[in-house]
Amino acid sequence: MSLFKRNRNNGLGSTAVILLALVGVIIVAGLWFTGSYNGLVNQDAELELRASNVESQLKRRADLVPNLVATVKGYAKHEQEVYNNIASARSRLLNADVNTNPQEAAAANGAFNASLGRLLAIAENYPQLKADQNFIRLQDELTGTENRINVARLAYNDAVKTYNVSVRSFPGNIVAGISGFERKVPFEATASEKALPKVAF
Repeated sequence: MSLFKRNRNNGLGSTAVILLALVGVIIVAGLWFTGSYNGLVNQDAELELRASNVESQLKRRADLVPNLVATVKGYAKHEQEVYNNIASARSRLLNADVNTNPQEAAAANGAFNASLGRLLAIAENYPQLKADQNFIRLQDELTGTENRINVARLAYNDAVKTYNVSVRSFPGNIVAGISGFERKVPFEATASEKALPKVAF
């Protein structure tokens, strides 16, 4: 009888050890999943911040342009097509969302840059405009803003790279697949943007 009890007690002990091991594995897996998920959430939030920094600098540049247009109009009233094109491109740029659609935002930025390039090219025909202090100041602000846009774009693209590596590499890709995290697209300069002349004269 005592032998039977001893064997029965050993059986319960083994079951308890197996159950404890399973509970331990579940806890470790849960902690790993939570940590990986939270890491992706943090990287996604960082991307949103970087995208808003790009948008902020794009908006800053777009806000400078009406003053620049007004200054140019004082010397070149008949360039209405250029003014209309830049107003349309500015509106498109301000409505673009870097975080949700960076390709569309890059295209809008490229169109805006092309229009801005045509506006600034007008100054070549008007020596008095090129010497206007307000025009010179606005050009300097545009140049500084272009530098800030480039820095913000590089920071955004670095954050995209870090995020995409996490989403694609093992074991993060498992958490990303389960949780719906998808790869992001970097904010890239368009071909027309790369071909634009420099703002400074």
